[in-house]
Amino acid sequence: MTPQNTAHTANADPASRATDPTASTEPVLSVRNLTVTFPSEAGSVHAVRGVDFDLMPGRTLAIVGESGSGKSVTSLAVMGLLPDYAKVEGSVVYAGTELIGKSDKEMSKIRGKDIAMIFQDPLSSLTPVFSIGDQLIEAIQTHRDVSKKEAEKEAVRLLELVGIPEADKRVKSFPHEFSGGMRQRVVIAIAMANNPRVIIADEPTTALDVTIQAQILEVLKVAQRETGAAVIMITHDMGVVAGTADDVLVMYAGRPVELGDVDTIFNNPKMPYTVGLLGSTPRVDKATDEPLTPIVGTPPQLIDVAAECPFADRCPVVKDECQTLEPELRALDDVPGHFASCLRSDEIKDGTIGGERMYPLPKISADTLGDTPYEQRPVTLEVKNLVKDFPLIKGAILKRRVGTVHAVKNVSFDVHQGECFAIVGESGSGKTTTLLEIMNLNPPEGSTIVVNGTTTSGLSASARRKLRKDIQIVFQDPMSSLNPRMTIREIIAEPLESLGYEGDVGQRVAELMQLVGLESHQVDRFPGHFSGGQRQRIGLARALATNPSIVVLDEPVSALDVSIQAGIINLLHDLKNRLGISLVFVAHDLSVVRHLSDKVAVMYKGDFVEYGPTDEVFDNPQHAYTRALLSAIPVPDPAVERDRVREIYQPTETPA
Repeated sequence: MTPQNTAHTANADPASRATDPTASTEPVLSVRNLTVTFPSEAGSVHAVRGVDFDLMPGRTLAIVGESGSGKSVTSLAVMGLLPDYAKVEGSVVYAGTELIGKSDKEMSKIRGKDIAMIFQDPLSSLTPVFSIGDQLIEAIQTHRDVSKKEAEKEAVRLLELVGIPEADKRVKSFPHEFSGGMRQRVVIAIAMANNPRVIIADEPTTALDVTIQAQILEVLKVAQRETGAAVIMITHDMGVVAGTADDVLVMYAGRPVELGDVDTIFNNPKMPYTVGLLGSTPRVDKATDEPLTPIVGTPPQLIDVAAECPFADRCPVVKDECQTLEPELRALDDVPGHFASCLRSDEIKDGTIGGERMYPLPKISADTLGDTPYEQRPVTLEVKNLVKDFPLIKGAILKRRVGTVHAVKNVSFDVHQGECFAIVGESGSGKTTTLLEIMNLNPPEGSTIVVNGTTTSGLSASARRKLRKDIQIVFQDPMSSLNPRMTIREIIAEPLESLGYEGDVGQRVAELMQLVGLESHQVDRFPGHFSGGQRQRIGLARALATNPSIVVLDEPVSALDVSIQAGIINLLHDLKNRLGISLVFVAHDLSVVRHLSDKVAVMYKGDFVEYGPTDEVFDNPQHAYTRALLSAIPVPDPAVERDRVREIYQPTETPA
């Protein structure tokens, strides 16, 4: 059955809608049986397979799913931006006009005027050699018969509308002179320049800090209110979905697997994949001792797709019938407009089957140190008055120092055995610099770093090298931190061999792979053969090779899908308990921090503004910056998101 007119309950205040465009019962955009196929050496890649949806005027449809689910390809097919070798079939009707089959010249009259798109990376969306004003003026004059003077005036008005300060002056600036958040505001201004009826936002906040993300989402609401446009929001963040969407389309392996209004999808999902996405999402607003429920496995290759449910290999409630046919997206009886692609959808209620949890809770090892309070355990890492300055250099040939950047300012903390300590803050706050200074084990004069009772100041190179086995690091991007020319065996064995390990290296590598949840038969493969989550497990195995007492992690899950992220978070929690190691990690996602850390420091411009036990800091934040960070994190609950009030930090308070 084809889903039609799925809009039922609005997620936002009706006053925020432009002249109540939802009064129309005709969709502004109607997609039917959309398929996209790409040729490859291995065979045809069926990237999108039978997507159906209606986009109603003034409403927001969120399209969610893991990487490779077909979200972005669907939006590019709608815009007519796919390469010539892509085979696009089906129907995309905008305001009664069929778009599939139109030439690029014909589509260029629609793009930017009737349907606008906001891409993930604002810097690549803007031309670096033209000013912001020139690019806005071009967007206006391409589709409107106005003079340059009128277009300039409109460009300034649009910049003011999206919150660019001193718009009349900044209109002459170039993209590189703007921050990431300001560049995204400019892209939104360009998108709304011609009052489009449809705005497609493809992961518009993924690369931004949480406070900037919250502001950009508000700007998108302004754009929708000013233009009356319907919005397609493509995202993997279920919190963003809860706060912005009226309706939700869940995609998996190129197919829609569930469709309905936002309250129904969050409160009564009927597809096991949707249940898994929600269960693997950490929440910043609730403390819980329960582990997250990751979706085990990876999505299927979309080459020569088998005639079975594509989720069957990962589904915890799979039946024999699921492996013989691919279920259609069908209407359900619970709520009008609710569709699901699952043979067992009628059995699923509130994310359970027969009242039983669909996804079993992963087992987390008991703390090897028992119930001993952290403050009574040995201190594994002590940092006192850590400072890091960088010279500010000017001039290309005759370079001169014109100032100093104080990246880290007198930071002090300690970490006990088996404790997880997190440092949170926005980009540029000094988090990663703090970690790298700790890993350097050579603090500047006046600063102190103590590892397992050994003060690192004044150590010889050989003594520092020997101490380094006690503290290891895992980097943010698992692919760039692993040598693509080395096998997994060589990668994990390298620190053992460099530090003169006297045991059986092969046996130790096998033990480490088992420890992080990898199969021993994968040991001779290369990093490129693994998924992002598996590569991060390889990085963890390498870090654990020397039996360190401290593992430092720099944004260890930020590059991963939420379903994979949950497995890594659970693994870190399990390793901490089982091995008694201390974890020090930096993150910008406070939801992850709340779920994993025991103690947290909030960092702002190189200094700790708040520091304490995680639950105390999250439940009763004392500093305005902490409150602003917490209020900016989206919560995956539509009812909560509707009533939340965002705080904007005004830097006047002293550290708490």
